[in-house]
Amino acid sequence: MGKGDRKTKRGKIQRGTHGVRRLKKIKKRQLPEEKIRIDTKK
Repeated sequence: MGKGDRKTKRGKIQRGTHGVRRLKKIKKRQLPEEKIRIDTKK
């Protein structure tokens, strides 16, 4: 178990892949309201 092992975190880093042991960071999606910036207060 080391750099050559596909199932370990170190092996995933070595190969440059992701999976159960090494998850990708999830980008937060912007809500449509935040993009438009609706001003309801007057």
